[in-house]
Amino acid sequence: MGSKVHPKSFRLATIGSWNSVWFAKKDFPKFLQEDEKIRVFLGKRLKEAHVDRIVIERSVQQVSVTVHSAKPGVIIGRAGVGIEDLKKEMLKTLFPGRRIAITINVKEVSQPSLSAQIIGQQIVSDIERRLPFRRSMKSAVDRVMKSGAQGVKIVIAGRLNGAEIARREKLAHGKVPLHNLRADIDYARVPAHTIYGVIGVTVWINRGEVFAEESVEKNENERS
Repeated sequence: MGSKVHPKSFRLATIGSWNSVWFAKKDFPKFLQEDEKIRVFLGKRLKEAHVDRIVIERSVQQVSVTVHSAKPGVIIGRAGVGIEDLKKEMLKTLFPGRRIAITINVKEVSQPSLSAQIIGQQIVSDIERRLPFRRSMKSAVDRVMKSGAQGVKIVIAGRLNGAEIARREKLAHGKVPLHNLRADIDYARVPAHTIYGVIGVTVWINRGEVFAEESVEKNENERS
């Protein structure tokens, strides 16, 4: 089960929370598609900002998007010009002809080296620049462990170094329990697009155990 179930969805009932904070009866499929389009759009547009996650909240004719990034200055720009341009581009591309108020908030990720998404993006960036993937994996593991993680596992799969036959390479350090629901496992899967095809990068980071009181406090801090 631990290998087949998404580590974040597996822990939603205990220590996790949703990245889409809204409820809908009739328009659920429509809103779900819009959320996915927003995340894909911002993922491409803010590739250099090292985005950890995007939290979307909804009310009547209003969408609030909170971007957790390791480089908030890249998104905000000078005097907030970057956010205004991003808002106009989102309205034009994703909501043409609709009266919707969009609010974009940017929060800084305090420890980027404990974010599986950011670590995966850094490895993907190295692979796309044709740097040695083993060196990139090893330096990523060192950064994660120095930041206080209890364990990390990185798997890269595809035509590594342009080989004709695809293969998997794995590097792990510490402990990464997949069945312990109290374990705060951050998980991400990021694709690297190379001239030889797509190379998949999967990252698991064990940030320690979280108990009930800590989980409630963490979720409240994320929403505030």
